[in-house]
Amino acid sequence: MNGPLVKSGRQLLVIGAGYTGLRLARAARQRGLAVRLTSRRPRQGEGADQDLGWLQFDSASEPALVPAAEALAGITDVLVSVPPAQGRAEPSLELLGPLLRQLPLQWLGYLSTTGVYGDTGGAWVDETAPPAPRAGRSQARLAAEQAWLASGLPVEIFRLPAIYGPGRSPFASLRAGKSRLIHKPGQVFSRVHVDDVVGCLLHCLALPSGRRPTVLNLTDDCPCPSSETLGYAAHLLGLKLPLVEQYAAIEASMGAMARSFWSENRRASNQLLRTTLGYDLRYPSYREGYRACLAEELAGGQSLRSAGSAT
Repeated sequence: MNGPLVKSGRQLLVIGAGYTGLRLARAARQRGLAVRLTSRRPRQGEGADQDLGWLQFDSASEPALVPAAEALAGITDVLVSVPPAQGRAEPSLELLGPLLRQLPLQWLGYLSTTGVYGDTGGAWVDETAPPAPRAGRSQARLAAEQAWLASGLPVEIFRLPAIYGPGRSPFASLRAGKSRLIHKPGQVFSRVHVDDVVGCLLHCLALPSGRRPTVLNLTDDCPCPSSETLGYAAHLLGLKLPLVEQYAAIEASMGAMARSFWSENRRASNQLLRTTLGYDLRYPSYREGYRACLAEELAGGQSLRSAGSAT
């Protein structure tokens, strides 16, 4: 991971210790940051994570479980990696905002989605494009973005496409014979490896505040059809692809979330990230990323049970 070094004395709070949040916490600790994470259930650091500080935060419980103010003392940087709650204000801001405003924060990153741009018919879209989200999850993400930006905190919004990485790759479903090779003419998807998400976040956290853009797309260089990425994954495993299914023929049988996913077609540009901020992607395309995923999964002896298929 490249970029400026984070100065000593910084303390990072990761709100939401999921797939990306936990990987960020581990990388930040390796760079010398003190790290605390939130979890819905009580957790203790184990093994390689024993130096991470765990705090309980559950916005859905009655009453909500919120860390005490003293548990957040000294925090200088925050990443929010939890989604907005349906039918209510952005829960992390609603419940933790008063505590965060008392801290000497230098940076707060919020993980959003490129879905806020809506459908561009496959055209490229950058950070200057006006949001046009469909009703539902993407609209809720845009509302959460706006709430954080209005909070008065040093907020930076990161818009991400599908995140893939070790344990969240196509290999498990291919081996299990559960992959679907779906073709929709002209359809492309953007994606990004989890380690480039982590690398970019640490890169921006270390930048002077005046160099940080308010909104940043975080994607790789290679938007392309899902059939292309699945074909390459099958090649790496030496497996045959499933039969091609035409999207038009199966659309009616898909669930609402799957239809929503396939209804949007855009290429998200990363030029601001790469050219202006000078971040060099570790995995410019799925080819480098999938090879690294497979190597890490095999080296770790994982059962390859995917946490969710990447497109």
